Amino acid sequence: MTADALSADWIRQRSPNFSPRVGIILGSGLGALADSIRPSAIYRYQEIPEFPRSHVAGHAGNLVLGDLGSVPVVAMQGRAHLYEGWSIDQSTLPVRTMARLGIELLIVSNASGGISSRFRSGQSVLIDHHVNLMFRSGISLSDARVGLATHGVPDRTASIYDPVWLERAEKEAIELGFSLPRGTYLGTLGPNYETRAEYRAFAKMGADMVGMSTVPETIVASQLGIPSLAFSIVTNVAKPDAPSKTEHSDVLEWSRNAQKQLIPLIERLLRKYFTDI
Repeated sequence: MTADALSADWIRQRSPNFSPRVGIILGSGLGALADSIRPSAIYRYQEIPEFPRSHVAGHAGNLVLGDLGSVPVVAMQGRAHLYEGWSIDQSTLPVRTMARLGIELLIVSNASGGISSRFRSGQSVLIDHHVNLMFRSGISLSDARVGLATHGVPDRTASIYDPVWLERAEKEAIELGFSLPRGTYLGTLGPNYETRAEYRAFAKMGADMVGMSTVPETIVASQLGIPSLAFSIVTNVAKPDAPSKTEHSDVLEWSRNAQKQLIPLIERLLRKYFTDI
C-alpha cells in the first residue's frame, strides 16, 4: 500500500462518514481560516501515518475536517516545505491523500515576496502561472498503477491554475469590494529571502512574486485532474535599489492583514459554487 493510501485509510477509519469536496492548504498567516470551519475532526500531522510535518512558525500542523459554511472541506493548517528536508513525494503526499478522499477543488495559499512594482505589501494576488525553479515537479508516473486516476504528465500548454475558478474569484472579490490582480509565481527551494540580483533576474523571467511552496502541489493536483485555485499574499515588495530587511514576523503580520479579505472570499466562493451546483 502506498503512503498516501495509508494516510487516507487512517483518516477514513476515524471519519468514515466524511467526504470532503474541497481541499485547502493554508500557508503562512492564513491558518486562521480553519477557525471558520465547523470541525468534525482535527488530527495532528504526527498522528497520521506517513504525513509530513511542518516546523515553520505560523504553521499549526493540523488537518481539519469539517464544514466551511455548508461545504465539507479538509484543510491543512501549514505545509511541509522541501527546504525542511522532505522529499518531493513526501511534501506532496497530502495532495494525493486529499485526492483519495474525493476533493473536487484544491485551494492553495502562500506568502510571497513581491517582484512586480504594481503590488504592495499585504496585497492578495491570484496565481495564474508559475515558473518552477525548484527543479522538481512532484509528478508520479506510478500513480495510475497504484489506484489514483491520473491525466499523465500535465500539458504544459494548458493552465495549471483553473481559468474558470480564476474568473469566479475575480468576480466575487469585486462583489466584496476589492480587486484581485493576477500574477506569475516563481517557486524556489529556499530557505532564503532573495538578493537584489535574484529579484532583477526573476523579474526578467516574467515573475511577479517569489516563494518556496505551491508549485509542486498544484502540479500534482493537475496530474490528478483536480482544478487548483491559488492565492499569494505579497508580504514585502522588492526594491533592489533600496533594499530593506524582512523578518518572518513581518511576513506573518502582512499575511494576517490579507486574510481579512481572503477568508470571506473563500467562504463566499464555496457557498456559491458548491451549494448551488
